[in-house]
Amino acid sequence: MGRPHLTGTPWAGGVRPAHRHGGGATADGRPAGGRATRPVAQSDSGPAPGPERASALVDAVRLRLAESGAAPTAGSVAAALRASRPPLGGDDVLNAVRTLRAELVGAGPLDRLLAAPDVTDVLVNGPEEVWVDRGGGLQRAAGRWFPDAEAVRRLAHRLATAAGRRLDDARPWVDARLPDGTRLHAVLPPIAAGCTHISLRVSRHRPFTLEELIAGGALPAVGAQLLAGIMRARLSLVISGGTGSGKTTLLAALLGLVGPGERIVLVEDSAELMPAHPHVVRLQSRPPNQEGLGELTLRDLVRQALRMRPDRLVIGEARGAEVSELLAALNTGHEGGCGTIHANTAGDVPVRLEALGSLAGLDRFSLHSQLRAALDVVVHLARDPRTGQRRVAEIHTLASDPSGLAVTTPAVTFTAGGGCSPGDGWERLARLCAVRGVGLPGRPA
Repeated sequence: MGRPHLTGTPWAGGVRPAHRHGGGATADGRPAGGRATRPVAQSDSGPAPGPERASALVDAVRLRLAESGAAPTAGSVAAALRASRPPLGGDDVLNAVRTLRAELVGAGPLDRLLAAPDVTDVLVNGPEEVWVDRGGGLQRAAGRWFPDAEAVRRLAHRLATAAGRRLDDARPWVDARLPDGTRLHAVLPPIAAGCTHISLRVSRHRPFTLEELIAGGALPAVGAQLLAGIMRARLSLVISGGTGSGKTTLLAALLGLVGPGERIVLVEDSAELMPAHPHVVRLQSRPPNQEGLGELTLRDLVRQALRMRPDRLVIGEARGAEVSELLAALNTGHEGGCGTIHANTAGDVPVRLEALGSLAGLDRFSLHSQLRAALDVVVHLARDPRTGQRRVAEIHTLASDPSGLAVTTPAVTFTAGGGCSPGDGWERLARLCAVRGVGLPGRPA
């Protein structure tokens, strides 16, 4: 087994705990409470044997379950299958039960991929285009996974329904979290050319510790000590990086270091952060309904979170006008706030926040003055496009340039081989921690 990689979901080499899902059936046989327990992982060299033969029984089994009011468990699906008297026997019956249950309440043929312990992402571009990331980059899974494009669309609809979200021609995309923690994104034609596109990012049910990140090569031991000291000193920080670089994974690990007596309030678009902490409150945004009403934005939720006595206010990802409320909160005594942001480099973070602040009506100098006062540290993550290795690349502090704008200064730079070197921002980082009674390990060589 290869080394695990830092990712926003699971480690590529980690073993996820067994999943348990509840589930009922609606009148038309759809899941009422979530996805089914996944079948035992099988080879992903192609679809399950005989999917077309088994799929012919889906409607009959769904009807019998709806008539009986039984939940779609393995036993009830098997009983409904026997009542349909299919010309199957032995292993064919077991395969048909697995396939039928996956079609009724699971992710269909993708269940076997999602059940694999090393899979982090499953991407569907069409009936014959399924890609899998096992932590080392995307690889195409051979075979025809769906009979046609309509089957892909039906799966996207069913998963969106399980997540409690709307997906139709009026709103042809969905970004949500499934009941088992898997992150779902789907786009329907004509927005997606040719076929419905589905992106599934598997969620790890237990967050990684800093020790596991060290073992996986995500950061050296001295880097973990520095980050632990930053958290103890209650410095405000953002974690930057590209898509899939591991921002959520690192943030969850750091939040696990927060003292048990502190209250963490999380604000997210879709609930992904699962820190190992006894006192976590989660707020999740909501899209508008069919009438365009009922929308709850991150900006709305940040305002509510400030009234919930947070010891640590956490924004899962700052991507819009809510950055103004976040900066205001960090400037009014809410120390130790955290969040993530998409940025190419740590040095680009002030520019990125400036662009987001403009959405809230903040002028440039107001934004930068708040930013200098509110934010202490930027932790930047990088991903090697050749190997897929995700790692902590830099830790920066905030400073001011001669014009009064906020800029970042490297405090520590980490190499891919596990080495680290100090930068011009090291002394400032050490002072910020020392003022709050936290000593950092010696200056890196």
